[in-house]
Amino acid sequence: MAAPIALPDTFARAVTGLRVTAPRPEIVLEEAGAPQRLAPYSFALSAAVLRDGDEVATARLILLHDPAGHEGWQGTLRLVTYVTAELEVDLAADPLLPGVAWTWLTDALEAHDAGHRAIGGTVTQTASTRFGDLAGPPAACDIEIRASWTPTGVELTPHLYAWCTLLASTAGLPPPGVTALDERRAAAAG
Repeated sequence: MAAPIALPDTFARAVTGLRVTAPRPEIVLEEAGAPQRLAPYSFALSAAVLRDGDEVATARLILLHDPAGHEGWQGTLRLVTYVTAELEVDLAADPLLPGVAWTWLTDALEAHDAGHRAIGGTVTQTASTRFGDLAGPPAACDIEIRASWTPTGVELTPHLYAWCTLLASTAGLPPPGVTALDERRAAAAG
């Protein structure tokens, strides 16, 4: 039997910070297979965001660690995310949406005191219309956020909470403790 591989302390501590419980019940986190060729050490989480029992957004958060450091990262750790969510058609056509979506990430990192540097990414809006044998539901619209950043420390729990805040914003969830108006009307009617 092979001896277990000792993980670098920096990586082990960073992973521990990502293994905390999601701060919201609508966000379901699971450990996922991490890419093996991007860095000597990697760890990944997948997420599903549920609204009224329906999955409205999915995401991955990948932690990369290269003990030798990486010039482009400006450090030895790097967080990479991919978030995709369904959009209402009128939102998908809004030319301001990409800038707003990017601030969901940067504001979440700031709000959770998740120190970072070397942040970059893209925001993509897509709209699909079905034809022929695939005709059916109205146009489907999505938003995709791809981003990466270097944490300034090894404690990554604030980064996890910031990421979950990004997911909630992308999925259109109300802030914690706030009930959407239509949910209150449904409760009053029921």
